[in-house]
Amino acid sequence: MKFARAVCAAVLLLAGSAAAQQGDKAISKTAISLGTATPGGGFPLYGQVFAEVINAADPTLSILPRNTKGSNENIPLLEAGQLDIALVAGEPAYEAFMGIGRPASHLKILTAIYSSPGMFVVRADSPYRTIRDLEGKRVAFGVRGSGLPILSRYVLDALGLKQDDDFQSIYLDHAGDGPAMVLDGRVDALWGAGIGWPGFTAVAESEGGGRFIAPDAEEIARIRAKYGFLKPLTVPAGSYPKQIAPISSVGSWSFVLAREALPDDVAYRLARALHGAEGALCKKLAQACETTAPNTVAAAPSTELIHPGVLRYFREIGVMK
Repeated sequence: MKFARAVCAAVLLLAGSAAAQQGDKAISKTAISLGTATPGGGFPLYGQVFAEVINAADPTLSILPRNTKGSNENIPLLEAGQLDIALVAGEPAYEAFMGIGRPASHLKILTAIYSSPGMFVVRADSPYRTIRDLEGKRVAFGVRGSGLPILSRYVLDALGLKQDDDFQSIYLDHAGDGPAMVLDGRVDALWGAGIGWPGFTAVAESEGGGRFIAPDAEEIARIRAKYGFLKPLTVPAGSYPKQIAPISSVGSWSFVLAREALPDDVAYRLARALHGAEGALCKKLAQACETTAPNTVAAAPSTELIHPGVLRYFREIGVMK
């Protein structure tokens, strides 16, 4: 009897070990590194929600967000294979794809995330109401390695202004530092972009509130005439506390870019998990409601820049032929 019990125990132990091994295989995860930006900005906020939603939608994927210096660091990290995917603003992405100031990049688009209309915010009691009013003033243009200073440089150049000559330009170490600098008077204005951008929200919801400054209709026409890749975009009323009217501006779409060698099947699984959970993403973050398959197709400078694995998924769901 003792021998029989020992044999049974051994069999059960082996069976349990085999089941555990099978279970480990069943929950084996593909780890994917995601580059965002410095704390306090829109990219880390989006990146965290993006990771949570995809990880919940597909248990075989494990998105691991990582703070970086922003778009201008994310691009070379992707090209070096040190990141799998990363958030990149529209302007640096465009320059990388087109080979402006550098060799053309072979990175691929995983998804468009949200539109980024650019504008300034000042304190509500500030005397400044137009872009020209800010000439010679202290303006925080964001973190130097991010896409925000690139967008503002294009906008201002089209208006005949030089960012570092016509303004007292200040570049931040952390995106989250900007709102406090506006509120305590260390800077006169903060440049930013997007709908639900944390820096704008912080100023707008402060006790004194804030006021937004964007290009007027004539300035938008001038910007579009010189830099056609910048799109007319609107910040809907209510996007920020106390914002009662829509704001017209210009900007571009930000992307999640993937390293060139990201396997097609991984990109396919990412796209399937992401777009299958668009509703959950939208509920968690308002600006993420723009993260849709049709918006990705519309925002991409060329469909050839979209990752082949993503294109496969888009064809399956009928977004592309």
